[in-house]
Amino acid sequence: MAHPVQLSLQDATSPVMEELITFHDHAFMAMSLISFLVLYALLSTLTTKLTNTKITDAQEMETIWTILPAIILILIALPSLRILYLTDEVNDPSFTIKSIGHQWYWTYEYTDYGGLIFNSYMLPPLFLNPGDLRLLEVDNRVVLPIEAPVRMMITSQDVLHSWTIPTLGLKTDAVPGRLNQTIFTATRPGVYYGQCSEICGANHSFMPIVAELIPLKIFEVGPVFTL
Repeated sequence: MAHPVQLSLQDATSPVMEELITFHDHAFMAMSLISFLVLYALLSTLTTKLTNTKITDAQEMETIWTILPAIILILIALPSLRILYLTDEVNDPSFTIKSIGHQWYWTYEYTDYGGLIFNSYMLPPLFLNPGDLRLLEVDNRVVLPIEAPVRMMITSQDVLHSWTIPTLGLKTDAVPGRLNQTIFTATRPGVYYGQCSEICGANHSFMPIVAELIPLKIFEVGPVFTL
């Protein structure tokens, strides 16, 4: 039996993800109304006796079914462009952390803390503790602060990867020879999981991402790592 978290989007932990969930609901409502309207028209056509078979022209109807879809597309496109702008804006981050994708693990560099570097590997099932998530837990979590804009610099050393944490609304490709960046502001502490979302090889499904978000006051004292 599916759990609630498996039936819909994960709870938002950043303002961008909140906007994405709102846009999802907005677009889904428009799609539902269109689907019910088309279904009603099909059922009416199949069950109603056609009495006006000699009508060959209906300018008013053609005008309506041309303009109405255009209006619906505009109502969907405007909030979509707004969210696209929000996800691409990088403005005065408080911290910068670099993530490097490998086959098949992640390397994190805390450039603001003396160049601290460590690797993050998936924990084998034999090393899991009670309550740990299989294929999602790692030996070294990336520790990040909440209530502060964090910039992630993402690249790869071999093939294409993708640094993704759904609850934060993050999905940025790691491309060899290219340095991509994304920014986010977490709103609540906790441990959040993600996975590489690019098919990067045989062990693609075994390079998870675990972000441990802690209050800003604790992070300012010094990052806490499980090394």
